[in-house]
Order: sequence, then structure tokens, then C-alpha cells
Amino acid sequence: MANPSAAAARRRRATGPAPSLTGPASDVHPVLRRATAPPAALDLLARAHAGLDEATALESPNERYARAHLAALRTAAAVLAARGRPEPTPRARARIRSAWEVLPEIAPELTEWSALFASGARRRARAEAGIKGAASSRDADDLVRDVAMFLRLVERMLVLQPVLPQPRADGDRAESGGPPGPGDPRDGAPEPPGCGLPDAG
Repeated sequence: MANPSAAAARRRRATGPAPSLTGPASDVHPVLRRATAPPAALDLLARAHAGLDEATALESPNERYARAHLAALRTAAAVLAARGRPEPTPRARARIRSAWEVLPEIAPELTEWSALFASGARRRARAEAGIKGAASSRDADDLVRDVAMFLRLVERMLVLQPVLPQPRADGDRAESGGPPGPGDPRDGAPEPPGCGLPDAG
């Protein structure tokens, strides 16, 4: 009859060592957990999703472009609602500024996206005015695709964030340097296409 302890040892060798419950946080893969974004930001993200869905169903390139650009604007507004305005004084806050101008100050990692959508603000105004040929089908399709990527990125920033276990308080904190911050929110997302000079949004 086989020795039970020998069989258990073979199973342990086959499956590898059990994970340590007291080891450093770097030994544990991060998992995505829901962060606490303000209700106003979540509402804006939901409205951006709805607007983007509407844009994909529209046949007119002008309407599709304008609706997609509005979805991008609502996505940017969600970031502003979650992170606040940068102006330190009421007088500065009262000055009217485009969301695309403020966004890089709130979230520098979104600077290129801000420039991309700011460059389309003038085209969106022409499309909303019903000017024939303001946006081509290619323009509208490209914008819908860019806005979808931008929305996913912002949702990852505001709602889903990588979280690692907190280090133990008995000295492990000093070794690990405290809890790690979120990783790169773009997570390998391709860079937005080149863009021109930003307009007012």
C-alpha cells in the first residue's frame, strides 16, 4: 500500500509551491476592481455610451460625426467631474474655457486625445449647422472609432483600476515602498492619429 505522505509530497511537487499569504505584493498579479467614481461622472459616461451607440446607427455623415464628437465631449466632462477643475480662484474658475483646453491640466495622459478632439470641434460645428459635406463618411467612421477607444480608456481610468493587496504593517510596508499606484491606463491602446491645431470645443 502506498504511503499517503509520499503521495501528498508528489502532488505538492507537481503543482508547485503554494502561494505565500505573507509575501510581498509584487508576487501577486493586479486585478481590476471598481473604483468609486462620482455619480455625475458615471452619468456622463453612460450618456457618452448612449450617444456613441446612436452615432453608429445614423446614416448621415454629418449627424454621425456630430453625435460622436458630443460623446467624446461627455467623456472628457466625466474626467473633469471626477478630478475637479484646476483653477485655484473663483475668478479663474468663472473664465469660460473649452473642456479640451482644461482636460490636459486635469489628466496630462490624455493630452493627445484632447488635441485630437479639439481639432475636430470646428468640423462638428459645421456638421451641426447642416453644411453639406462638412464631414465625409470616412471622417465620421474614423471619429466613431476614436471616440470608442477614448471612452474605453477613460472608463478604465475612472471606474476600473488595477489594485494590489496592501502590504502588512509590520515592516513589509517599508520594503515595498507603500501601496503601488495604478498602472498605465492606456494598457497598450494605440496612440491616436495625428491631429492639427486645437480649436475651441
